[in-house]
Amino acid sequence: MATKNFIPTVWSETLLQSLDREYVAVMNCNRSFEGEIRNLGDSVVINSIGPISVFDYTADTDMNAPEALAEGTSVTLNIDRAKAFCFQIDDVDRVQAKPDLMKAAMKEAACALAEEADKYIYSLYAQCPKENTISLSGLDADTVVDLVIEAREILMKNNVNSNTEVVLEVSPTVAAQILKAKILTGTDNTSALNNGYLGSFVGFDVYVSNNIAEDSGVYHCMARTKRAVAFAEQLKSVEAFRPEKRFADAVKGLHLYGAELVYPNEMVVLNLSV
Repeated sequence: MATKNFIPTVWSETLLQSLDREYVAVMNCNRSFEGEIRNLGDSVVINSIGPISVFDYTADTDMNAPEALAEGTSVTLNIDRAKAFCFQIDDVDRVQAKPDLMKAAMKEAACALAEEADKYIYSLYAQCPKENTISLSGLDADTVVDLVIEAREILMKNNVNSNTEVVLEVSPTVAAQILKAKILTGTDNTSALNNGYLGSFVGFDVYVSNNIAEDSGVYHCMARTKRAVAFAEQLKSVEAFRPEKRFADAVKGLHLYGAELVYPNEMVVLNLSV
């Protein structure tokens, strides 16, 4: 690739597509607010509403005046994370490289950016309410079934009904115990395999990720709805240039994003050691 032939919009789209293929945590978030951000420091206020009353209806009888919507909670999603990459490809390497070295390098950049974003989302386990946490040491194939069912029970008690899509995200070590328990179904979902999908159990779509938060052998796994965490990103810039002191093409990019736990009652954190 020569810098003069570099088309930023094409490579930006390529990078975003590669990011989507690498995401696990981000894939399971609400991303409907992304069109509202442009720069680092931007914020989006996410409002929720309170419950709506239901009453008995009587034919030929006037209803009461419409009730005002009760004020719910509001959460601010801040775009406060900025990650960048910058690499160069020597002209000699570029000519000799088979297959295309630039495409491979952009894919690696996407992998690195996706890992950072996923790690950040999994760090939000610390914001989960204490009553929505389960802790267990010595997890094995015999105890993992009851554990997953307990997490589902907590969500159901928090009004997450059976029609709501819920995911369980675990580390490879915890995933091994789930696989040993032979409880998963629907493992033929090939469209999801590239994003760590393992199968389903008691309503959960189960995913495995190396980016689950870990502390001294304790893995902070997550069970959540797909709206519990909001995520927004912006690929601010992808630029090509020729380094002054090298015969090389170089590319740099800036990835802006933010995430916030919007519905705390729709997340359960499982603190597990094996």
